[in-house]
Amino acid sequence: MANYKVISKILNLGPLILLYYLSISEIDSHFENYFEILSFNIQLIIIYFWVSKRPELLGSGHIFLAGLLNDVIMGFPLGLSSLAYLVVSLVATYVKNMTVNTRITTDWFTFFIAIIFSNLIFFILLSNFSEIGINFTEVSYNTFFTLLFFPFFWVLFTYYNSIITTGKNV
Repeated sequence: MANYKVISKILNLGPLILLYYLSISEIDSHFENYFEILSFNIQLIIIYFWVSKRPELLGSGHIFLAGLLNDVIMGFPLGLSSLAYLVVSLVATYVKNMTVNTRITTDWFTFFIAIIFSNLIFFILLSNFSEIGINFTEVSYNTFFTLLFFPFFWVLFTYYNSIITTGKNV
């Protein structure tokens, strides 16, 4: 019984561990080494999905800290990714509070809106407070592939969520 509880706690921390791991690794740039245009931001997908489905797993403090870690690793001004991540979290929270039952189509559309606002905040702050150049072609590819891969990760995370919530109400 004690082993079951430990395994259950570890499985519940899976999305948080994955978010931190992706924030301290440059996994997006590894795909660019193989395919020139293939780049996507899985952190945004993780934040949007888990905040909209089970917000107790990812708190705002963890999202902010993951953004700070990402800024340090990527060389962005501190707080830039954190604000972008929190914008996605804010949209996910709003959608969660305004809808009763979400489907993949509604999540996909509202995720697109979240990415637009997140990128807008990111670019405004980056252009005003940094000398880092922005390649809009790479950003558009990143946004496109993030949207393209969202349904795959939505199905994968829904299955994972069903696994970790099995037995909770027994």
